[in-house]
Amino acid sequence: MGKIFERIDDSLKAWIQAQPMWFVGTAPLQGDGHVNVSPRGHDSFSILGDREVAWVDYTGSGVETIAHIRENGRVCLMFSAFDSRPRIVRLHGTGSVWLPGDAMFDDVVARHPSNPSTRAVISVDVTRISDSCGWGVPTMDLVGERDLIRRHAEKKGVDGMVKYRAERNATSIDGLPGFPG
Repeated sequence: MGKIFERIDDSLKAWIQAQPMWFVGTAPLQGDGHVNVSPRGHDSFSILGDREVAWVDYTGSGVETIAHIRENGRVCLMFSAFDSRPRIVRLHGTGSVWLPGDAMFDDVVARHPSNPSTRAVISVDVTRISDSCGWGVPTMDLVGERDLIRRHAEKKGVDGMVKYRAERNATSIDGLPGFPG
């Protein structure tokens, strides 16, 4: 059933890149803090090497992923097939947050379509790669991407997004420093 991989080889890379959605799991160090799982999508995920991945992080209603990664770096990415053959792949590792002007930010953002909601890039040094059966995951059809993130950012404009991030993304729900931090 489950398998541990030494690296992200070409076959695994192709499978990961074919998934239209993935999940990011993080948690603060404090025992009573909130574990966070965030769905991600769009053309925003990059496989940078055998054990390194990154994604463009869009402005959202919260900032838990950034806050948790800045505090302790622990992160797990989960990809799940919703069509044909069931499969789940998890990438465990240590994350870093990159802001505009950082070389990593510029490199990853350049690999994907421009989006006015872009706030950061998250990279992960992958320490464990595993898969499992996914037999309990339903089969679903992809209808399409939502364009709400882009439209929201375009409506607010550059200054409105700066204000939104200052009001909504400055701290996590557990009071940890968020964006820009």
